[in-house]
Amino acid sequence: MKVLIACTPATGHLNPLLAVARGLIDERHDVTFLTGSVLRPRVEAIGAGFRSLPAGADFDLRKIDEVAPELKNIEPGLEWLRVAIERFFVETMPPQYAGLQQLVHEMQPDVIVGDDMFFGVLPMLLGSRANRSPVVLCGTSVLHSARDDGAPLFLGLPPATTQGERDNYAVIAKEYDSVVNEPATRRINELLAKLGARPLSTVLFESVVELADAYLQLSVPSFEFPRKLSPTIHFVGTPPIIPNQAPLPPWAGDLDGTRKVVLVTQGTVANHDFGLLVAPTLAALADEPDLLVVATTGGRPVDTIPGVIPSNARVSSYLPFEWILQKADVFVTNGGYGSVNQAMSFGIPIVSAGLTEDKADVNARIAWSGVGINLATNQPDPKVLRGAVRAVLEQPAYRMRAASMADEFAKRDTRSLIVRIINEAATGKKAPTRRKAAAA
Repeated sequence: MKVLIACTPATGHLNPLLAVARGLIDERHDVTFLTGSVLRPRVEAIGAGFRSLPAGADFDLRKIDEVAPELKNIEPGLEWLRVAIERFFVETMPPQYAGLQQLVHEMQPDVIVGDDMFFGVLPMLLGSRANRSPVVLCGTSVLHSARDDGAPLFLGLPPATTQGERDNYAVIAKEYDSVVNEPATRRINELLAKLGARPLSTVLFESVVELADAYLQLSVPSFEFPRKLSPTIHFVGTPPIIPNQAPLPPWAGDLDGTRKVVLVTQGTVANHDFGLLVAPTLAALADEPDLLVVATTGGRPVDTIPGVIPSNARVSSYLPFEWILQKADVFVTNGGYGSVNQAMSFGIPIVSAGLTEDKADVNARIAWSGVGINLATNQPDPKVLRGAVRAVLEQPAYRMRAASMADEFAKRDTRSLIVRIINEAATGKKAPTRRKAAAA
């Protein structure tokens, strides 16, 4: 089977799709990626083919200040969201589609697999099903499906429990539609019309969930707000971590079990200013002799962390996640969806602080699901942060809920589920369901 994987050029989108691709390659399928040229080495390292996106879509989302420098001068909020959506996802749709069409013509794939924000698939999904390959999309962020309570995306709003909350959400949603959804929909429909495609019938982020032939949400149901879901949506757990992508650090032996380990990261996108979370965490826990704080900078130089590195801290540009998650007792994060799900799959309680991108929504789910504490800020006070870390370490409820979540992940044979669903989409035939995969 020939599989074309279309990926937004961002590490948080690539990592799970690399794991998906690895499973397909191990099943002897032919896999080719279409993504940013900066990601070529990582794609080819797993044995997949590579094609770069055309100009206009071939950028590095780890450097969002270079891609959209205007965001530096906009506070987190609706205007920030509008600009980010238009710059990263709307205006990139035509070149993404052009690259996709070219590769489809050359490759004749049996199935196209993409992430949930690669909107270059939209002209295909809006056209005739008979004239395109099947499309399977992967939810690398919170589920972008309309909520029963009417709350909009990206604002970190927990499920409404009263009529008053639903009424308030309606007011918020009206402003959100005016500032974010309506401009984005208007512009994407203009671009779709130029490509000869029909307009969207719903908002941008929800559209691909509705239109995909199958939608793989890379999480478990207990980490998602309840709502009515399409039968094409499958919760498949978090893809296995590809091992050995980073070497063990020279200080690996320090994690010998004598101290609790606090892992802190700002991921690979919102890590341009380590004064937001990494430095406050190091400062907050510097005088805690029973804790060892491990910080990873997501590829940036470790000397970009401001201030003095405390004696009870260890830092590294990259860490092998399959190793460090087995050692960690608490995960401090700004809310990257993939790393949060990986931490939960290891039963690690979480302290989160982040408001940009999709992080407010991810962090709202951390609090709602009971696996940790959401500080609901971009830059937490060190004293508050220290109290939150101590709470998730010392109050059994957080560890118990995290352990329960890990059990839910363990019940899913994620790799087999993903391969089976992609095979079914490609062939149009439903494969016999194994008992372990029945929860999808």
